[in-house]
Amino acid sequence: MLDYIRDPGEITRRSFDLVRAECDLSALAPAQTELAVRLVHACGMTDILNDLAWGGDVAEAGRTALAKGAPIITDARMVAEGITRSFILHGNKIICPLQNPAVKLHATDMKTTRSAAAVDLWRPHLEGAVVAIGNAPTALFRLLEILAEGAPRPAAILAFPVGFIGAAESKEALIGAQTDIPYVTLRGRRGGSALAAAAVNALALAAS
Repeated sequence: MLDYIRDPGEITRRSFDLVRAECDLSALAPAQTELAVRLVHACGMTDILNDLAWGGDVAEAGRTALAKGAPIITDARMVAEGITRSFILHGNKIICPLQNPAVKLHATDMKTTRSAAAVDLWRPHLEGAVVAIGNAPTALFRLLEILAEGAPRPAAILAFPVGFIGAAESKEALIGAQTDIPYVTLRGRRGGSALAAAAVNALALAAS
């Protein structure tokens, strides 16, 4: 038998204790701290704190929205599957229309990615929603485009697109957009579904 910790509660407790011990969280407000701790825990990289960008009180906006039953809109099934269902206590729907048959045709018509095309199907659900993007930079770009066109405004944007093409640029576009919608994002190429799901989980836990 290999010698390792097996108790899930002990693993969780010690993991979060180590995150708090190894991170300088002094510059963050209490609500931001809980969100940041879950983000670090999700990726194992304490240095992401230096690249987190905050717009408004995203923790409070997201928590309040989820407590009122707001939907959670995601760009990828991996984000949706990473959301801890036991934290979702207010009937919040998790919406990810990427597999809708209409998306592929719409993407072809628009000459864009399916992830971007799927964003157009978010419109009926956007008002007051929590948006979590953990994969496609084109989804974040398209969200910013439809918001500029007058689409309904979500309560909070959790923006963690990942990759080498467009990821850093899409997040800088969010930061520069001045939409007044609260957000958190991770500057640069890093991101991913685990981070987006972790952000949702932090807000959902706070709303529970």
